Amino acid sequence: MKEVRGRAALLLMAALLLGGCAPGGGSPGTGTAPSGGAGSSAGASNAAASISIKDFKYGEPLTVAPGAVVAVTNMDSAPHTVTAQEGKAFDVEVDGGGATATFTAPSKPGSYPYFCTYHPNMKGTLTVK
Repeated sequence: MKEVRGRAALLLMAALLLGGCAPGGGSPGTGTAPSGGAGSSAGASNAAASISIKDFKYGEPLTVAPGAVVAVTNMDSAPHTVTAQEGKAFDVEVDGGGATATFTAPSKPGSYPYFCTYHPNMKGTLTVK
């Protein structure tokens, strides 16, 4: 069931991205950071932002625009979470085996450390600017 929701979320995100690229679609200057692989970091653009979990690691810090949709893909066999260290800025659970889930980045610029609730030694940082 969660795999179906993950695939549905991925299809929805793709449809939103394609709609934003169509003539008259989207808003200028409201993109998200592109993904260059596991937890890559880059400036804002109209590409999707993503975190790829592999070998119990999130990878490098990721920079996104405020309110960006962030896709999380879990390549490990174990489930993981991406949980904001402070407050309730974001918290998403992702099953293993290539499952994908999404969350919306906070609208307030800043640095947001996160961790996996199942594996607290897994840590990453999401920068919103």
